Amino acid sequence: MFDRYEAGEQAILVHVDFTDEGAREDLAELRMLVSSAGANVLSVMTCRRSNPQPKFFIGTGKAQEVAMEVKNLGADVVIFNHALTPAQERNLERLFECRVLDRTTLILDIFAQRARTHEGKLQVELAQLRHISSRLVRGWTHLERQKGGIGLRGPGETQLETDRRLIRERITNILKRLDKVEKQREQGRRARIRNEIPVVSLVGYTNAGKSTLFNRLTQSDVYAADQLFATLDPTLRRIQVEDIGTVIMADTVGFIRHLPHDLVAAFKATLQETREADLQLHVIDCADERLQDNVAQVELVLEEIEANELPQLLVYNKVDMLPDAAPRVERDDSGRPRAVWVSALTGEGLELLLQVIGEFLLPGIAQHRLELPPSAGRLRSLFYQMKAIQSEQITEHGSLLLAIRMPQSDWNRLLKQEGEALSAFIVS
Repeated sequence: MFDRYEAGEQAILVHVDFTDEGAREDLAELRMLVSSAGANVLSVMTCRRSNPQPKFFIGTGKAQEVAMEVKNLGADVVIFNHALTPAQERNLERLFECRVLDRTTLILDIFAQRARTHEGKLQVELAQLRHISSRLVRGWTHLERQKGGIGLRGPGETQLETDRRLIRERITNILKRLDKVEKQREQGRRARIRNEIPVVSLVGYTNAGKSTLFNRLTQSDVYAADQLFATLDPTLRRIQVEDIGTVIMADTVGFIRHLPHDLVAAFKATLQETREADLQLHVIDCADERLQDNVAQVELVLEEIEANELPQLLVYNKVDMLPDAAPRVERDDSGRPRAVWVSALTGEGLELLLQVIGEFLLPGIAQHRLELPPSAGRLRSLFYQMKAIQSEQITEHGSLLLAIRMPQSDWNRLLKQEGEALSAFIVS
């Protein structure tokens, strides 16, 4: 067998243009993924097929052609823009005599480079272990040998079985540690719910400008770059929204078409912030030619993580890159905001975005004017304890005019407790 290469920088890309629309991948996106991984593209090999070939994925003739290209250019790695089976990877590596990566492995490699927090590293390792557990047989003939030595000869555990057992044990250990992290996150979420702090989550296709927008809105310095998956770890920051008060803004990992299922499963704790938000800001790169396709892919992932039923506002970012576009708010027939056009880079339109966020969240806020007689001092004291009084005036009759503002849930609870005694004092 050949010596297995470490992940090299000199790469040959292989892209198949399938007749089935659902199986197609984007070659330009593969180039961005490879660039994000830090590899140098030597050559791009393309072909058309109706279905993958079971042995080599591509046809035998095309596989021989790629093998010659590898030999002539001295490539370290061949990267397929598609998901390969373990058998296909093994057959291709034998033919090419170099490392072969599929699209899933490439994305996992980028995630491994980007993860910064303890939780992010655990999630990436979990996804990688799940992915490689079925690929242990590639290239290692020694894995089929049984352990030897005095007292250890005869039937026993092969090296392959040992490695699989170690991977299972490591996965179990990681799942326990992630469960502990998820419980800590759940405590934070419960505290925000108790304090009635609304959460706004940023979602969108990778490289749509979510982190740049997040930095603009929260005055933060989250890492943002013109590359795929620049941000992996979720970040929460407080912002102030007029008429609402404190709002938690959550920046999460960007989505991509055919996001590996192992990654979705591993990042479930992170994506919980998306599932339990009060409002989703779906950030869209309005200058991208694949705009509609990207939006559809994000919707598919949101459906997969059960976050597609939440209120959503479309945020068309990068209007500075379109000559005729300007910051604006689009509304539906009922006057409800549907989309906002902004530029996170220049800051254009962000004041419109904050106003619209306030409009979306305002239904959760109760605002009333009450006229309380002097005998209703207990109610006045209650409102002060809840920090709900905006202004207070004394009328010529000695009664109190209160302007109150509080979470709708607190108002409903108070209305249920006090009943008609409170309803009678409502002026507007």
